[in-house]
Amino acid sequence: MPMTDIYLGLMSGTSADAIDAVAVDFSNNTAALLGSHSKPLPPDIRAVIHRLASTGPDEIDLLGQLDVQMGELFAATVHELIEKLGLSNQTLSAIGSHGQTLRHRPPGSLAHPFTLQVGDPNIIAEQTGITTVADFRRRDMAVGGQGAPLVPAFHQAAFQSTTVNRAIVNIGGIANITWLPTSGEATGFDTGPGNVLMDAWIWQHHKKTYDNAGAWAASGTSDEQLLEALLQHPFLFQAPPKSTGREDFNPAWLDTCLRQYQCARRPEDVQATLLAFTARTITDQLKKVAKEGGIEIFLCGGGAYNDTLRQAIQGLMPHCPVATTAELGIAPEWIEATAFAWLARQTLNRESSNLCAVTGARKPVILGGVYYA
Repeated sequence: MPMTDIYLGLMSGTSADAIDAVAVDFSNNTAALLGSHSKPLPPDIRAVIHRLASTGPDEIDLLGQLDVQMGELFAATVHELIEKLGLSNQTLSAIGSHGQTLRHRPPGSLAHPFTLQVGDPNIIAEQTGITTVADFRRRDMAVGGQGAPLVPAFHQAAFQSTTVNRAIVNIGGIANITWLPTSGEATGFDTGPGNVLMDAWIWQHHKKTYDNAGAWAASGTSDEQLLEALLQHPFLFQAPPKSTGREDFNPAWLDTCLRQYQCARRPEDVQATLLAFTARTITDQLKKVAKEGGIEIFLCGGGAYNDTLRQAIQGLMPHCPVATTAELGIAPEWIEATAFAWLARQTLNRESSNLCAVTGARKPVILGGVYYA
């Protein structure tokens, strides 16, 4: 292995808008971000990813081809990052690749729960010449865990304080929280939709991939009756540990809710309601874990840049300061990719990296499969 302690992290989330890549130096037992790169996913690839989120024709052929295509795109992203930063393959320890999730069926959803990510790590390792660690979720599920969220273990390692209770709120396509008390066990779980419904709605009406700073939502008015209808989703009443995805929160489910609750409404009012839905599902859970108050809240993921959403969360948690993880040293958009660089390091050091209190696993295990260069 290289004598350095530099790892690359690759992440493509539920929104399937881009591949995020980072180079992280762990040599001083801290996550020092050396640089980052984001590669937008081609629209045709993004369309196939969203199509495979639900059942349909030619699934196996589509999946097999997408696995190869995403592997090639991940490898290309690594090459672009290395060139951008002037790094050498010989100085890099490994790549940690989350892959692109297509289906996530955790325990409780099916008789035989499973999770499925694509982006063939054989291709990544071969085309980059760098050892690649991938397939992190399934080992946790093999010991009864949800397989997600996995990033809270990194949140604990990087951000836990001995003086103040903290909550890290990741707002990607799906939102999740990590509760970091000053002492004792960290916990975390998915809270429900992050950006996934808002992104789908603005794409349907304006062909934009996201609502920049939440400006469109801010132009509308939240419909309280519709909001209450959305808040009846069964997932929201499940006790942790729990995880979710597009299988639960998707445009088809939203359309069903809109049909059941019929009244004249403007598209921007629906967007405002979806933003309020995300804010409520996050803060309702924060209030449950932070019973004593006096916590610091740090946002990460793309939703951290939605000013309207951040203000809504602050309004629902008036006594808790709400900031982004930039104040903790890592910009919101790079947290998850950094986490998978850290997870790869844990794997190669033969250290466990699943938090049983988060995923519900029976025991800590070493996550990921290793594909040597």
